[in-house]
Amino acid sequence: MLLVFAAVLSLVFRNELRSLASIQKLDDHPLLRMTYCGDYGFDDFLKKGAKSDGDVGQFITKRLLRGLPINLGITDKPGGGCTVFMVKNERGEVLFCRNYDFPYTPAMQVFTSPNNGFRSVSTVELDFLGYTKTLFPSGVNLSSFKALGAPYMPWDGMNEKGLAIALLSVPEAHGPSGDNKITLGTTTIIRLVLDKASTVEEAVELMKQYNIYFSAGITCQFLIADRSGHSVLAEYWDNALQTITTTDDFQVASNFIAYKGLNIGEGFNEFERYDTVKGAIEQNGGYLYEQQAIDLLAQVGIYYNGVDKLQWSVVYNLTTGKGKIFAHRNTGNISSFGVEPTAK
Repeated sequence: MLLVFAAVLSLVFRNELRSLASIQKLDDHPLLRMTYCGDYGFDDFLKKGAKSDGDVGQFITKRLLRGLPINLGITDKPGGGCTVFMVKNERGEVLFCRNYDFPYTPAMQVFTSPNNGFRSVSTVELDFLGYTKTLFPSGVNLSSFKALGAPYMPWDGMNEKGLAIALLSVPEAHGPSGDNKITLGTTTIIRLVLDKASTVEEAVELMKQYNIYFSAGITCQFLIADRSGHSVLAEYWDNALQTITTTDDFQVASNFIAYKGLNIGEGFNEFERYDTVKGAIEQNGGYLYEQQAIDLLAQVGIYYNGVDKLQWSVVYNLTTGKGKIFAHRNTGNISSFGVEPTAK
């Protein structure tokens, strides 16, 4: 009977078990990597959406965990800060560069290939799934099963079409909530864009089709860029999605509302970080070598009250589909990755 049960379990969870078996530990932060095998049901999720992180957790439990009674541990997070910028390198390739500055969290890079969407790589904040410095996904075991919810928790990412998106916290935001639209959270908005959009224009139009709630209580904005070098800063203000463009060949975002020049910041060093990145790019002639971008990310990561809040940094090359990622300012341990690009 036990052998039969094990065989049935292996058959029912074959893709999930393969996903957990793919988990790699890239460094001791820890920064992890997982390839999600099979489809994660996002098209079904989009039929109803979710009005809270609890709703997302219920869908994951029912669809991906087959009803297994596992507490996902989704909790609100205190505020933090991030720096994101799009810039070209010396060859004219488009780099999308991102710092994630928040209280400590283990992190996971997740590769996905949905049945009805684009292949992508994204970065997931594992604290959001209840993981810690000493408890994190580590292969095929019961404590790793929560990591199967990772496709629904991206905080930044790039897809095979060369489209990238990242969220940044802001002091306030006012999203749409009427018009009988389906509601998504900030992380599932990112999943929507990565799975379904090939250009900035498509991403913005998709986002406008949904209402939004702010996951983990974090009001936020999004920087979005594509392989053509087009970018926008998308902010929820006046109960609608607003977009801010630039006449430069680069764009920078750092935790302040830029819509209509409001410049509403968190009261920390968001404007200093913005000026540092913008100045470095301009001083270098409007472009950066990849190593310069990496060094700049490490430079502007946030220290607060003596604590290093920089959890991970990533550089997505939207032209080649390749990238570099490292945790906690550790530029001595950079991991390379790639998503094979396809034509638009």
